[in-house]
Amino acid sequence: MRGLVQRVTSASVAIDDRIAGDIGCGFLVLVCAMAGDREADADTLARKIAALRIFRDNAGKMNLPLVAVDGAVLVVSQFTLAADGMESGNRPGFSRAAPPAEGERLYQYFCSALRSHGLRVETGVFGADMQVSLVNDGPVTIWFDTAKSP
Repeated sequence: MRGLVQRVTSASVAIDDRIAGDIGCGFLVLVCAMAGDREADADTLARKIAALRIFRDNAGKMNLPLVAVDGAVLVVSQFTLAADGMESGNRPGFSRAAPPAEGERLYQYFCSALRSHGLRVETGVFGADMQVSLVNDGPVTIWFDTAKSP
């Protein structure tokens, strides 16, 4: 499972000019279930994100997790994180992404896994054409791929 985490001061996702999810301080997480991913991958990614210490402490160092700053998570499905084939051309392929039904199931499971860590989670709508707005704080952006996790 792939996830791109951005530390934000605010983020929202809109569908047809209607806000579907909206947070203040926290993480915007773009997530993609890959072919062959399982619930264990979603659990691993959720655990790593819940424990991620990238908020500033009193000394100004990135040392605090999301719960310490009373932050929230906005999770947006993003199958384009599975892009491949760019080595030989200019048009990406997405065949490494999980099939849509399995991708949606794992997306929903991942959101539930984040909630099980005590996090407030807002979401986009799986498969929808969404407009994402954010103010990246730092900027801080962290890439995760459970296929490459120890």
